[in-house]
Amino acid sequence: MTSASARVSATASSPAVASARVPVLLVHGIDDDARTLAPLADGLARAGFQDVRIVELKPNNGDAPIPVLAGQVAEAAASLRARTGSARVDVVAFSMGALVSRYYLQRLEGRNHVRRFVSISGPHAGTLTGWLRANPGARDMRPGSELLRGLAADEAPFGEVQVFTLWTPLDLMIIPARSSQLAGARERTFPVILHPLMLRDGRVLRSVEEALTVERPEDFKPLPVVLPPGGP
Repeated sequence: MTSASARVSATASSPAVASARVPVLLVHGIDDDARTLAPLADGLARAGFQDVRIVELKPNNGDAPIPVLAGQVAEAAASLRARTGSARVDVVAFSMGALVSRYYLQRLEGRNHVRRFVSISGPHAGTLTGWLRANPGARDMRPGSELLRGLAADEAPFGEVQVFTLWTPLDLMIIPARSSQLAGARERTFPVILHPLMLRDGRVLRSVEEALTVERPEDFKPLPVVLPPGGP
């Protein structure tokens, strides 16, 4: 198997609310593993999500191309749907995992099986840090790569999937940071100073929960811009 499962118990919601939650698939980034997503998984458990699966991508260092890793996400999503009996799942993915999950949605029929996709600091338009490695996964993440051009060319890339993007303009891993944007997505930005801290910032974690539970995507509003002391 190429993924790790985590079933979490609801502690913060009533049984009726918890039973209405859609199963959630969590996908980590490059050089990460299931432990990286523990704060997110724990937060969803407290919010009443009973069925959460963490995909452990193998290998996790970019030695496999994005399409190969996307196949692992497809396998995990199918397994989660079969185990829970749910027609659709929600996908929350971080960094490289967000691009892997996007490939699953666009190329492996994931858009037929996913209700909502939450991308956290994903390199959707590529990142210059992809040039720091020569392996296939890193090459796929370079700006202008064949894979990225192909995904961007899709006229209706996500079908009926509701898409949300959470990112920081201060990102030093996704360069330029605006590469984390996706056309048509509901979007929030956060003044988080380090890429890995996006998975530990309370505002981000609360926004993930909101994205998965808000009744209508259009009700997911951008957060107010907080200016630094002495700003205009």
